[in-house]
Amino acid sequence: MSSSLKYGDTFWPTFIQMFPGVDRLFKFNLNPAAALQQQPVEDHPAQKSALTASACRDRGPPRDSCSMSINTALAVGLGLGAVLLTLDSGVFHLKWEFTGLRGAAQRLVLCVAAGGTVLALGWLYRLLFWPLELLRTPDEVGYIAEDGRTKARAANEMRRRRKVGELPPVYPNGWYRVLDSHMLAMGEVKNVYILGQQLVVFRGHDGKAYVLDAYCPHLGANLAVGGRVLGNCIECPFHGWQYRGSDGRCEKIPYSEKVPEFAQVHRWPSCEVNQQVLIWFHCDGSEPQWSVPEQQEITNGQWVYRGRTEHFINCHIQEIPENGADIAHLGHLHTPGIPSGVDLRYTNSKTWEFVRHDWKVEWEPEPEPNSHCAQMRVNHSLTLFGCHWPLLDLHVVARQVGPGVVFLQFDHSFLGRGIMMHCVTPVEPLLQCVTHTMFYQSNIPAVVPKFILKGESIQFERDVMIWNNKTYVSKPLLVKEDSAVRKHRRWFSQFYSQNSPRLQYQRDTLDF
Repeated sequence: MSSSLKYGDTFWPTFIQMFPGVDRLFKFNLNPAAALQQQPVEDHPAQKSALTASACRDRGPPRDSCSMSINTALAVGLGLGAVLLTLDSGVFHLKWEFTGLRGAAQRLVLCVAAGGTVLALGWLYRLLFWPLELLRTPDEVGYIAEDGRTKARAANEMRRRRKVGELPPVYPNGWYRVLDSHMLAMGEVKNVYILGQQLVVFRGHDGKAYVLDAYCPHLGANLAVGGRVLGNCIECPFHGWQYRGSDGRCEKIPYSEKVPEFAQVHRWPSCEVNQQVLIWFHCDGSEPQWSVPEQQEITNGQWVYRGRTEHFINCHIQEIPENGADIAHLGHLHTPGIPSGVDLRYTNSKTWEFVRHDWKVEWEPEPEPNSHCAQMRVNHSLTLFGCHWPLLDLHVVARQVGPGVVFLQFDHSFLGRGIMMHCVTPVEPLLQCVTHTMFYQSNIPAVVPKFILKGESIQFERDVMIWNNKTYVSKPLLVKEDSAVRKHRRWFSQFYSQNSPRLQYQRDTLDF
């Protein structure tokens, strides 16, 4: 049966009959002549949540808002796709023939086909062009939920029962990532909890990011909760006191003629480099002893943002960078192929044993004046069915700068060049927020760095399962081949001072 649809005569009345309520959602004018002039209602804005103790990042919109966005996108895709497929104009003319389908049934098939095409194209666009955002919750990775328990309950029980061990100080001196630059717009305020402290982060009208203690010394209000940016100051939501971001001093008290000289909040030394905002921590309040190196390719736009992963790890901060010097674990934990997954109970399954990773690693500290840096050189190769695939060989130089920042530089003759910034930020004594942020050559398809980032996250989550369940051994039993671990501990000890804070007690209540 041959059928030709005219947009002006038949489409919208039939479409609204097939999808009741869509006219109310988009406020369509049923007058065909005016239909294209009507605009849908504004989308629900994404709600940006503040950074909290258990999550140092912006989360997505609430579930209801997400559902509405998905439904809206689906309706728009179906409607617009059907319009494009059924337009009958002087420019082009489409005829569709379906044996056994007539009237509304035929139009329904057209709408479904068009909607499916739009959704498939949207998925392909996201795959090829959108950054990868993989943000894990504290209880999502590294715990085994058995006997009907939830992962949150398993995580809580593990944290309570695990032997902590004799720990080094919990907050080493150094630079730590707070958030990415794109998370902080001009005039925006963020509530951040890191290093066991409540902080307010805001961007002044001069474009600079400032970090202060969150609590107003007047009567204790949280400047990040309801506070607003005025110029380069943050205004207290309680009484309107204004504090300068540059030094923390109170600049104005709206109901007082005089501002006490001692009225100020603590300002944290901070910097914004490589599209990240970082703060300097030192237990004695000393000024920064080194700077975070700037990656020129990021600054000048040669390398662009391709995604970020985020994990929360229940361990001491030192154990995470120490992994780089633990060369022996690579041959056991990370040799099984990526398809074998992250659950250590199944990574050695024979199903995927034809995929193997081979690693050759060297770790060495750098000499003066860069004694706060260390380098790990990694040569990776992939074996499939016993055959080496040189195309996937990867050379990585991982340069650690202080206790909390690592630059992993990729250099491949075919896949291009880029960098992954691995940042470890203590949230509290035994909870670390670890992010991997990828920047890659702008002329390389986004699917390449996204694949690298996804593969790295799978390998990393195997380590997370170890860290979340292990104890810290202050005097480990090492063999000759473990000499780099001992060398790393001596190198890392430079970031502790006599007054560095130590864990005083173990919490037995958890917030996961």
